[in-house]
Amino acid sequence: MKKALAVGKKEFRQIMRDRRTLAILLFVPVFFLLLYGYALNFDIKHVALAVQDRDDSAESRALISAFLNSGYFDLAATIRSAADLHHVIDANVARAALIIPENTGRALRRGDTAPVQVIINGDNANTAATVLGYATTIVRSVSTSLVIEQRGLALTPPVNVEPRIWFNPDLKSTLFLVPGLIGFIGMITATISTALSVVREKERGTWEQVRMAPINTLSYIVGKTIPYLGLSLISSMGIIVAAMWLFELPMRGSWGSLLAATTLFLLGALGTGLLVSTVAESQLFAFQVVLILAFLPTFLLSGFIFPIPNMPRPIQLVTYVVPARYFLVALRGIVLKGVSLAVVWKDVAAMAIYGAGVLGLAAVRLARERG
Repeated sequence: MKKALAVGKKEFRQIMRDRRTLAILLFVPVFFLLLYGYALNFDIKHVALAVQDRDDSAESRALISAFLNSGYFDLAATIRSAADLHHVIDANVARAALIIPENTGRALRRGDTAPVQVIINGDNANTAATVLGYATTIVRSVSTSLVIEQRGLALTPPVNVEPRIWFNPDLKSTLFLVPGLIGFIGMITATISTALSVVREKERGTWEQVRMAPINTLSYIVGKTIPYLGLSLISSMGIIVAAMWLFELPMRGSWGSLLAATTLFLLGALGTGLLVSTVAESQLFAFQVVLILAFLPTFLLSGFIFPIPNMPRPIQLVTYVVPARYFLVALRGIVLKGVSLAVVWKDVAAMAIYGAGVLGLAAVRLARERG
């Protein structure tokens, strides 16, 4: 243990001298949190709306007011012809258009069906689907209100839905994205830091001294990991506190459970970096391998952005070897739901197995290089 602590002390001094590594561990995570936390947002509001009211009746004005007062649509243009419609959509002046034909009010007063047209720019399928849902709900709501008002009907549905949304009642996308950002940032910074630390010794010619030093591989790995684990934990906890302050991220669970889950996840990330360092001979190559093994899988295959159940079955099988998949489940459970480690024990166990596996592989490869 004394030998491991000696390596750790030496590595900590090296980190303090290397401002680039220190920036990666402490300042880059905060920058990523601010950048992605504010840039990534799935909430769709203030959709630019073009309106063509050919009827100009009280009913048509009520429908337009319902769109504009919903908070989801802003009036971007008033159009008069089909040419105007094509222009505002093609030039991205408006993302959607509401077209109310003549005699809409008269048809409603007679009790007839009065179709209105909603045109949506579909170049972004996800946004278009959400906007379509908004428009459909508003039209149905206004239609029901007009029927009740004009006919004096008391429409009481036989089944009354009273929705309750747990853990995120306002459906803020930031509460879904920020925990993913924490795992994403932690994985990238921890992996890069350890991957570059060993490769740096190879490039500077000090690796031969390590090979000849009277220290076993296990002590060397422990000593290499301790400083980065400590700094990564400080960085991760700082990101979580910053997210609570900036994005109103709740903390409903135990800080002890959060610390334990984060430690296991970071050990796997640090082990991945050490494993990369055993196959890389330059920092550039190590960085490229980290992008392939850590950056892309964490971003694409962890459930951070894209739901895993929606992926093809072969891709779903690949996600089982992505540690961030398990960390996000545990993190969201602890932070948003307030669960204990006993509830997410499968994910915690998966992170422990992954960390032991990559650290073991790194130890075997480093032992071969030193031999």
